[in-house]
Amino acid sequence: MAEDLKVRYSDKDLAEFKTLIEAKIVKAKSDLELLKSSYMNNGNNGTDDTSPTFKAFEEGSQTMSKEANTQLAIRQEKFIRDLKNALLRIENKTYGICRVTGKLINKERLKLVPHATLSIEAKNMQ
Repeated sequence: MAEDLKVRYSDKDLAEFKTLIEAKIVKAKSDLELLKSSYMNNGNNGTDDTSPTFKAFEEGSQTMSKEANTQLAIRQEKFIRDLKNALLRIENKTYGICRVTGKLINKERLKLVPHATLSIEAKNMQ
């Protein structure tokens, strides 16, 4: 009979993870704002009066950093989405349960990767 009981983290543990994740969301959102403002504000940086060669080089590196920033911003948005999904799993009390093995994901792993949905065991099977 006892095996029918679902293994899950206690409400106390879930509350701790919720606090951790909410703090990560706040930080991730502010990082995202920084990324967005950096690629919106990189105007000409005062290179108008310098040599044309330098200007061309400068624009090339701006384009590159703009693309890199865009990639970072996209990754950051996905990270925020993953964290919000983790909050939903906390609400449903399914947080920290490996979606492959059905076992609890190690607490230390969740502290490092709070949006993890796989245990190390399941991740290594991939």
